[in-house]
Amino acid sequence: MYKRGDKKLINAWAFYDWANSVYSLVISTAVFPLYYSAITDNKTVSFLGINWEHPDSLYTYAIAFSLLIVAIISPILSGIADYTGSKKKFMKFFCWMGGLSVAALYFFEGVDTVWVGILFTILASIGFWASWVFYNAYLPEIAFPEQQDRASAKGFIHGYVGSIILLLINLGMIMFPEVFGFDISISEYIKANGTELEIGKAIDEAKGIASSNASRFSFVMVGIWWIGFAQVTFRKLPDDIYNKQPDNDYIWKGYRELQIVFKEVLNYPVLKRFLLAFFFLSIGVQTIILMAAIFGSSELGLESTNMIATILLVQVVAIFGAFFFSRFSDKYGNFTALKVTIAIWMLVCFVAFMLDKKQENVTLYFYGLGGILGLVQGAIQSLTRSTYSKLLPETEDHATYFSFYDVTEKIAIVIGMFLFGLLNSITNSMQWSVLCLAVFFLISFIILSTLKKTKYVA
Repeated sequence: MYKRGDKKLINAWAFYDWANSVYSLVISTAVFPLYYSAITDNKTVSFLGINWEHPDSLYTYAIAFSLLIVAIISPILSGIADYTGSKKKFMKFFCWMGGLSVAALYFFEGVDTVWVGILFTILASIGFWASWVFYNAYLPEIAFPEQQDRASAKGFIHGYVGSIILLLINLGMIMFPEVFGFDISISEYIKANGTELEIGKAIDEAKGIASSNASRFSFVMVGIWWIGFAQVTFRKLPDDIYNKQPDNDYIWKGYRELQIVFKEVLNYPVLKRFLLAFFFLSIGVQTIILMAAIFGSSELGLESTNMIATILLVQVVAIFGAFFFSRFSDKYGNFTALKVTIAIWMLVCFVAFMLDKKQENVTLYFYGLGGILGLVQGAIQSLTRSTYSKLLPETEDHATYFSFYDVTEKIAIVIGMFLFGLLNSITNSMQWSVLCLAVFFLISFIILSTLKKTKYVA
């Protein structure tokens, strides 16, 4: 049994990032959105008896719906988990749910099976974000306050490295399907689709099908990777360190646990203000992360290859950014480190606002912007998690406390996406939407400037 502060326990906890971050990169950011767009491009799809002329909107609504579900259930389930001492059971459940749902995306083959893609997109998203709540809640239980910045950064670094490795493998499969055994016989394809097909067109279509099959297989690989590597974490995480003995009416008691923690949050001024600052910075951070690829392709007219290259650049730089700022926070404190990262995020907004597709070398400028973004993307996510963990009072209700952290982020995402889309529709330009996000970073910076050092935060 490993004790709090043990390096092996911290490493095992951080390894869950290695396991599940492939979902956020391959499924949420890179391969699946491109696959979905290719399948539904210029097509009307049917879902729940409704014909969707803009399938991208359907996908956006599916993601928003999944986040809403997580925002509703995570506080209640976290209260139950804390009362019963069953965080790991909930984490396992949502891990398996997410991993199996991702693998089931393999059966999304065309327009007729869009319902499969949407259904399992929702379930996979719920599995990812819900398991993340219980994973984060373990941080104050596996590491002492002085270890939490580096432990949190280690998790994100593991996640970036692991997801880059799998993404490169998946991209290799998609770009060179014949190397991985996904090629289709041209003669058989012509025979099946009519001898009147031109050879050139038949070759292109056959290659497209082979790449599509490789994409679908990559979804299975993500599910296997996620569930498989998560077992390393599950073997070493403690089950119930407080030896809870729950009563039979644990659902009601779990709900009461939630009420108690909510009142406690309101009674801790520093914690309450930090959550407010986290809310405003999350509007900016998460909206930029989710809309960066669309901004590059739609607003700046960049090719898919440029977007994939930028995504990889962001992931690589983020590794160094998370490492650097974890050391920076050790020396100058968490609040100072966070304010520095927020200032850089504001710079990202201003630079993005100045970009224009008519500019010469706009692709190179976008790469540079991606490098700046990568420097602070992992850093701010890592620091907000560890700072919140340090600010928690002595408690056994870590899952419930972190559920409020999670709900704050999810509400911020919904508001950020809504405002981004609203401004884009009003101004017919995403650049003004990006510039507006700088205001939320500024508000967060001001709130953080009012927070003083505590015994939990250096």
